[in-house]
Amino acid sequence: MSTDEDHLRLLSIFHFVFAALAGLFSLLPILHLLIGLGIIAGTFPPGAGHEGLPAFMGWFFVILASFFILCGLSLAACLLVAGRYLIQHRGYLFCLIVAAFACLVPPFGTVLGVFTIIVLMRPSVKELFGQGVAAVQGKT
Repeated sequence: MSTDEDHLRLLSIFHFVFAALAGLFSLLPILHLLIGLGIIAGTFPPGAGHEGLPAFMGWFFVILASFFILCGLSLAACLLVAGRYLIQHRGYLFCLIVAAFACLVPPFGTVLGVFTIIVLMRPSVKELFGQGVAAVQGKT
């Protein structure tokens, strides 16, 4: 096994681990989602000095929490697919784009994304993925 294949295998494992962490942490806003649903349903009784919370506050909680959950789970799914593609040496552009998005999640995502981009930019790795100059010349 070559050094490039070893690096791609390790990056793939790290993608799987980071996908699990991203999926887990993306579920933390479920608490905010439940609070928002409770506000909308009116389960928070009026207290001393206030009339209860307005419904738009509940919708704000629901929409924002849903957005963060959806984005986090989408990133986790993309990381899983990219990890599988790295092992199979396919989906070069997809892996590159997912690595760029992983850079937006500090600190572990940034490190993983930068290392993935560095490895994917090597000419020998591009040839493994069929993206090298020889592969392009063979298609014409």
